[in-house]
Amino acid sequence: MTLHLKKAELHCHIEGAAPPALARAQAQKYGVDVSGLIEDEAYVWSDFSAFIVCYDRVASLFRTEEDYAALAETYLTELSAAGTIYSEIIVSPDHGNTIGIGADAYLRGLATGIKAAKAKTGIEGRMIITLIRHLGPERAEQTSRFAARRDHPLVTGLNLAGEERMYRVADFARAYDIARDAGLGLTIHAGEMAGAESVRDALDVVRPSRISHGVRAIEDGDLVRRVAAEGVVLETCPGSNIALNVFPGFHAHPLQALRDAGCRVTLNSDDPPFFQTSLA
Repeated sequence: MTLHLKKAELHCHIEGAAPPALARAQAQKYGVDVSGLIEDEAYVWSDFSAFIVCYDRVASLFRTEEDYAALAETYLTELSAAGTIYSEIIVSPDHGNTIGIGADAYLRGLATGIKAAKAKTGIEGRMIITLIRHLGPERAEQTSRFAARRDHPLVTGLNLAGEERMYRVADFARAYDIARDAGLGLTIHAGEMAGAESVRDALDVVRPSRISHGVRAIEDGDLVRRVAAEGVVLETCPGSNIALNVFPGFHAHPLQALRDAGCRVTLNSDDPPFFQTSLA
């Protein structure tokens, strides 16, 4: 019933957007057994640790530039069918290096898929390069330098994702300085698995225009007022917050309270097939 609404999505991890049907096809392509991973066309996991394992198993099914082109095209085409006209996908050049195709080929494949989806549906797509927090500050700076020197028309910003409870935000200040000096937009995962203090640290150190999640700012009234006053956009993902037990249900989710307090909020799906969410 919401298909007529024009939508934009600012927070979706591309490997986490793989539909189970596509993952199953990839598994057949590479002869991988996905028993225990996909059941009844849904991914199987029980808690945050199991979710990470499940996510990594799905990501391992995408191994070539062509695989990533197919993934981006499939997801953006799906988004367009729901009335989406703009999408920013979170991408990890570090993952491209891990699987052996390299960061450049990884981005090339995704860009090919973005362009193919636009040719078919008109949807505009962009990429947010993410640093992986638990890989540490040194690797983050390397990735930030890669993002800064790669003049790619579809790369529009930098994020920091991964285990939010590892390292301090200050440990990644240099990586963000590199991206800021290069003119990239800045966002950062905070206020999801860690509390309000992580949002405050992000504002103090990174000075981002957006925060990925940020919903646990609700734990500190002064911080909520600061978020509103500074006009920082919160990329809220209620479905994933509830699936991961950050909040016990929609009745307890602070989206409405944050909006009522004057915060700028957006709705996003995060890892849609994992959390049974969609932008629609």
